[in-house]
Amino acid sequence: MTIPFLALYLQRELGASPLIIGITLGAAQLFATIGGIFGGFLTDKLGRKLIILFTIFIWSAVFVGFATVHSVMLFVFLSALNGLCRSFFEPSTQALMIDFTEQEKRRRLFSVRYTAINIAAVIGPICGVWLLSLSSPTLPFLITGGMYALYGVVLVIALNNVEMRQQINKERQTLLQMFKVVGSDTKLLLLLAGGMLINLGYSQYDSTLPQFINLTVENGVKLYSILLVTNAVVVLLLQLPISIYSERISTLKSLVIGICFFAAGFVLFNLATSWIVFIGAMVVFTIGEIFAFPMMNAMIEEIAPETKKATYLGASQLKNAGGFIGPILGGWLLIHFQGEVYFVIAIFMLLSIVFYKNALTKRNNLDNA
Repeated sequence: MTIPFLALYLQRELGASPLIIGITLGAAQLFATIGGIFGGFLTDKLGRKLIILFTIFIWSAVFVGFATVHSVMLFVFLSALNGLCRSFFEPSTQALMIDFTEQEKRRRLFSVRYTAINIAAVIGPICGVWLLSLSSPTLPFLITGGMYALYGVVLVIALNNVEMRQQINKERQTLLQMFKVVGSDTKLLLLLAGGMLINLGYSQYDSTLPQFINLTVENGVKLYSILLVTNAVVVLLLQLPISIYSERISTLKSLVIGICFFAAGFVLFNLATSWIVFIGAMVVFTIGEIFAFPMMNAMIEEIAPETKKATYLGASQLKNAGGFIGPILGGWLLIHFQGEVYFVIAIFMLLSIVFYKNALTKRNNLDNA
């Protein structure tokens, strides 16, 4: 309801340039990258419940802050805090779900979780546009902050009545030792490199794409809102059949298919000059998203030791470095090479296949050994 419109909010309300918008949005990705591994480590050490509850209420305050500040520098700070909250909340909640899910059902878990997120993504942009048309542009931020606070209260009640099933790591491992373990896992590093390139490309979705559309067609804000809804609706319609198909093929094949659709979607965005082509490009882009995104986390979970699930899922947040670089690179390309911006992004996306293939080769070699 709010984050997809943040670039437009900064552009229209604060008069920020594409580069400043890229830095503001990229700050969230940078701190999600830095904070992820700490959040995962603390989740394994202190428990899921403490990290989840502590983070959600701070996150609520961040959105209230978005509604009340009028300085770009403060927006950068809040955007960074937003990324930090996400980097703690994501691995802790994913680890909690893994604790309650049988091994053979975990691949399906990530697909179901992704579908649940996109149910909200259908409703959110519609509500955002409707609220923006009726009232102040800050109201969606205030409502989001209130919803996060309410969610926190629900979690306090729900987790209080749930017996934790976390597998505790009994080794008194320090943060430095954890960095050494994670840093020496070549498979993980290759998966992270591939994920960084995918995130670099995907970050254009809510950073340069709304600006590109605004510069290319009339009524760009309305078209972008329609594209957000198109994205979510396609996910809801195709997630189940694609999920069923993906379970019959390897995670790598699913990822490669997704990455190729991603790249094709970006090429179509660059060629589009009309609403219908933009919508078609979004359908292609979204099919790539459905194939690729659930498998990215599934592959991380598969290589993670049982006592370090949250740590590895937290380390997977390092792929958000691509999301930090992406908006800045995209903003620069939009200024200097507007006609070729998404051709360049498509090439970066396709390069990620090399890292994923090498990671799978490493895993297969170790399994055979």
